[in-house]
Formats: sequence, structure tokens, C-alpha cells
Amino acid sequence: MTDLLQWRKEFPILETTTYLISNSLGAMPRRAIDRLSEYTQLWATRGAQSWHEAWWDKPRQIADKVAPLIGADAGTVSIQLNITSAEAVVASCFDFSGPRNKVVFEDMNFPSVAYFWREQQRIGARIEVVPTDGVHVDTERMLDAIDDTTLLVPVSHVLFRSAFIQDAEAICQKAHKVGARVVLDTYQSTGILPVNAKKLGVDFVVGGTLKWLCGGPGVAFLYVRPDLAAKLEPRFTGWFAHQKPFDFDFDNFVRTDDSYRFMNGTPNIPGLYACEAGLDIIGQIGVEAIRSNSMRQTAKIIEMAQSRGWEVTAPLIAEVRAGTVALDLPDSENICNRLIAQDILVDYRPKAGVRISPHFYTSDEEIDAAFTAIEQIMLVKAL
Repeated sequence: MTDLLQWRKEFPILETTTYLISNSLGAMPRRAIDRLSEYTQLWATRGAQSWHEAWWDKPRQIADKVAPLIGADAGTVSIQLNITSAEAVVASCFDFSGPRNKVVFEDMNFPSVAYFWREQQRIGARIEVVPTDGVHVDTERMLDAIDDTTLLVPVSHVLFRSAFIQDAEAICQKAHKVGARVVLDTYQSTGILPVNAKKLGVDFVVGGTLKWLCGGPGVAFLYVRPDLAAKLEPRFTGWFAHQKPFDFDFDNFVRTDDSYRFMNGTPNIPGLYACEAGLDIIGQIGVEAIRSNSMRQTAKIIEMAQSRGWEVTAPLIAEVRAGTVALDLPDSENICNRLIAQDILVDYRPKAGVRISPHFYTSDEEIDAAFTAIEQIMLVKAL
């Protein structure tokens, strides 16, 4: 833990706040300012030449920094704007008009993703939503829903509300047995626990830099299993996917053979510069060390909550719990707002409560201080 805390100086916000909200937005690394300055200097001094000298290849460079964090090879990851658009790229590779048209996901999937997949019913998709208990997904129930009419299984690796880790290996095995493809959303896992796309044999992995990767908004990613990639032709596409984009050939679209095949329009170039510092830091520390510390600190939070009689809406078993512990307290939303007013940054989610998310830069003393503040808020309310 002591070694990890040496990284605190890299994050300016830690000087003024108790930052326990990395599941929503990771703290900004100090060196991100330098990366953004590099971007603005290029724009200011090189103008449109920046495309040829730096910007066109930037998505590839960032994707190759993401790849080892999800257990993938360089050249197998493309950059996207957000998870919803990444999953839209995947959906556009498939035909929902035949008998294999079922899409299976859990009722605790992130709403934006659920909105997207439900809209695919307009083009023939049949949606099956697997019910949960509000914290866990019953793996057997998920596996039973995946049958020989299933086309895609777009599931969360880690549930955003409860931090429950789904059995991605079992889901992939069942899906592949019946001929379905898995889209694994790792937004709440990449950077806080090890992910290994190759070992899982998963077909698609999506994620983003916003949260545990400390990379800020506007950059997501899509891994496509290499043996599948060349066979797929996304309908959601654009000029970055063209073999000769600067020919500006209106009538002839020839897809690239590399990861840019799954890109579309112009990417968020400033976002790519902003996210690089976080990726470098996470890569240097190593996700295994981050995971070990996270398991210890989330266990500490649960123990402290239970000793006070507070309800925990997160898995109690460490092996199936990711980086967040939610506490369902009386008037949780108000407690969350009061904590934020004291510069103790947490967040609130309906059906979960106050979510507390330590990261590698969080000290145990900050967790203690947050609990003291909660107790004081509850005491004042009780008087």
C-alpha cells in the first residue's frame, strides 16, 4: 500500500479532496496537462499538418496502450467515442432478420447499453433480459437464457451498481457452445482488476478510459477477436475505416485490414491526448497490484459498515467484488450530497445507495474520515 501511495503526488485533486469516486470519474493525472498542451501546441503551430504528423496514428497508439490492460495483442483494439457507439459498431456487423436473433443481457446492465439494444428490436432483434437480485447475477440463470437462437450476449463484466463480477468465462463457454457471440463491457473492470481477453476467448471487449483508467471522458475502445475481425463488415462505419481515406473516393469503400476497420468518423483527438497519462500510470503500476489493494480496502469498508449496522449492497465475497462498495443508508442521496459539500467525493445511485470507490491513490485514513463524516451527518439528522 505504501508504494502505491507514492503516486498520490501525480493527482492534483487529492490535495484538496477525499476522492472516493473513481468508479464514476478517475482522478486526473498531473501529466495529462502536459499531454493536452502537446495537442494544443501541434494545433497552434502545425495546423492541418497535425493529421499527417501525429493525429491520424494517435488512435492506434492509444489502442496499443489499452491492449495489454485487457490481455489483448497490439493491433486488435480500436478507439471509439463511448461504450454505446462501440456496441453499435458490433451490432452493425450482424443480421437480426433470421431465426438466430436473440440478444441476452442482465437487468443491471448500464442503462445506455440497454436503451441501445432494446432499440434493435426495430430491426428484428429479440431481447431477453435476465432478472437479478439487485446485487448479483445468477450465473446459471444467465447461461440458461443463452440458447441456439442467441446471436449476441452484451453483458457487463462488473455491474455498475453493485460491483459484482460476472463469470465471464462461463458465459463465453456457453455462448460459443451454441454459436453466439459475447460482448463484454469492461468499463467497471479495466484498471481495477485483471482482464484477459485472449484467455477468455471473448469475441468483443468494450471499455473506456473515464473511470479506473484515469483518462477522462470521450475515449472508449473495442477489442475484436482476431480470427473474427476479417470476417466482419460493420455497417456503422466511416472514413477512418477506409484503406485510402485521403483519396476521398465517394463511390468506392474499401475497408482496412487492421483495427481501424472498426472505426468510423473522426475520433476525439484531444481526448486521446488527455487519456494517455492515466494509461501510462496504470500500466507502470500493474493491475495486479491495484487489484490486491482494492480487495483489501473494499473489505475494510464492508467491515466498518457492518460493524455499524449499515446495509451493504455489494458482494461480500471478495473474489466476486470489484472496486466499489455501495451502502444503502437512510436518506442515502442526502448523505451523498452532504459528503460532497465537505469535499468527500462519492456518488449515489438508486437501488444501491452511496457508492464508495477507493483507488490505488486512496489512503486508509481517507476511508476512516469518510465514515466519520457519515456518522456525523446521520447523528445530526437523528437529533
